[in-house]
Amino acid sequence: MSLQPVVFPGRRYRAGRRARDWGPAVVVLVSGIGSWQGLVTALDIQRFLLPKPTEILSALRENWSFLWGAGWYTFGEAVGGFVIGGALAIATALALARWPPLGRALLPYAIAANAIPIIAFAPIFNNWFGLINPVSKMAMAAVLAFFPVMINMLRGLTSVHPSSIELMRSYAAGEAATFRRVRIPNSLPFLFSGLKVASVLAMIGAVVSQYFGGLRSTSLGLFIKEKAALAFFPEAWAAIVVASVLGVAFYLAIVLVERSALRWHPSVRGVRAE
Repeated sequence: MSLQPVVFPGRRYRAGRRARDWGPAVVVLVSGIGSWQGLVTALDIQRFLLPKPTEILSALRENWSFLWGAGWYTFGEAVGGFVIGGALAIATALALARWPPLGRALLPYAIAANAIPIIAFAPIFNNWFGLINPVSKMAMAAVLAFFPVMINMLRGLTSVHPSSIELMRSYAAGEAATFRRVRIPNSLPFLFSGLKVASVLAMIGAVVSQYFGGLRSTSLGLFIKEKAALAFFPEAWAAIVVASVLGVAFYLAIVLVERSALRWHPSVRGVRAE
């Protein structure tokens, strides 16, 4: 009598669900890269317009040591700016929600400021904090991360159902207790939505701010700028690939934290129960 391996339904379900979730994205990625390679070859597109994926992969292997080190350095600047900007945004949102007249007065200006091309401030931050000082790049990332986190957090804090507020008041709860037990839990899904957007913007801000100056030995953005200027486009694209991979990893890390922190929330439970 042969023994058959025991497969738990829960594991089989999770594996099937992961395949359904990630399968289409993997197919699109592979098809896109294959089409890219085929079209560039068939149409004889010049490499200064669009290099082949195989050429980018070759440049990535040849410059791997530098690109990986510079990528992690840039990623550190992005994370630093993300933390600074996110913390200031959360504190600002709490203050504006605590004093609604102040929030109504300042929120339009915050939305208007978000429409300003913030990248244009990169040379100014370099002048303030120093051209090769990582703080100037963190400041750029922090400004880009600030607005989506603050606006989303404030929306979550102020969109509580009135019956929940009335219930807390019926228990004679003060503002601090209402924030702790009602407003802040209600704002968490909004907060994580802002954090996911901010993680991508912080990485973009760190890379682009390096275009305006930085250490040649650790600057991913400066590497992209110099290689593109010298027509070494596969090398520039290889650096873009490294920045993209780190940016996606940053985003996915926020998603994992969100799923862990919001297991109680109906949106997460609903996804798990599909």
